[in-house]
Amino acid sequence: MKKLLAFSLILMSALLLTSCGPKAFVKGQYDDVERTNLLNDQWSETDMQNIVKTMVASMVKHPAIASAAKMPILMVTNLQNKTSEHIDTQSVMDMVRVELTQSGKVAFIDKEARKDISDEYNYQDSGLVSNETRTGPGNQLGADFIVNGRLDSIVQEVGKEKTVYYKITLNMTNLKTSVITWTDQKQIRKAFKKKTIGL
Repeated sequence: MKKLLAFSLILMSALLLTSCGPKAFVKGQYDDVERTNLLNDQWSETDMQNIVKTMVASMVKHPAIASAAKMPILMVTNLQNKTSEHIDTQSVMDMVRVELTQSGKVAFIDKEARKDISDEYNYQDSGLVSNETRTGPGNQLGADFIVNGRLDSIVQEVGKEKTVYYKITLNMTNLKTSVITWTDQKQIRKAFKKKTIGL
């Protein structure tokens, strides 16, 4: 009887340890990236998509772009992250650039490629590249506008209720005059309820 009881205790302990161990996601499937993602109370791709689409739609309607005699050349710089979360703001600005480019109403200067371009000029000037195909400095186009901005958040939590508020502000600044030609903001607030997790 004692042996049976001891065996039962060992078996129950093993089962408890197995059930309390780390869980792994072993089966997956592709999901629709346009579907709303509210798995947790953090910044999500849904927030980014909604914000970027709204801001780009506002920007391309502004006369500086919509009524421009020639296609404006823009440069995307920095989006300040003033939230308490680690948010990849470069990804946000990349999406802004892609959406604006796909509108067909603006062109972009690639600030990040300048070092690569300079290195290529030096290589082409080394004598290894034919004169017919060699390019060089002095013909690059300057940007007309710089696009930058700021992302803020406010988190409020009372009892089991929690709200997370995001506000993004984007500016398009005229490089010649340093005047902010266009600015707009988009706000998002998400509400959550804390769920009690039992054993």
